[in-house]
Amino acid sequence: MRLRRGGQFDELVLRQLSLFAGDETDLLQEAAEAEDAWVRSGRDTAEDAYGDYQLVVDALADRLLEIREAYAATLTGDTADEYRRAFAAGAARRFRRYASLVADLEP
Repeated sequence: MRLRRGGQFDELVLRQLSLFAGDETDLLQEAAEAEDAWVRSGRDTAEDAYGDYQLVVDALADRLLEIREAYAATLTGDTADEYRRAFAAGAARRFRRYASLVADLEP
């Protein structure tokens, strides 16, 4: 995954997202399975299957927000905002299949 060149937080965000992916393999697998179950569900069960999928995606978003905000808290003003934008852009590239997750990460 590549971020735009020259951003002061690009390498940091890459590392954070790589660590996240390694630490949260079970949750990412659960999300993939929930998505598959939703896609395969019939008309009668689609709403429940989507709800199950969304719960897992929300858990992923919450975890990413925790990581982002823990680091952003060490920064001030515009620097924190720049980091949040870099993190959201990196997450959007790395986890684009979870569109609602990425929307939750917008600063």
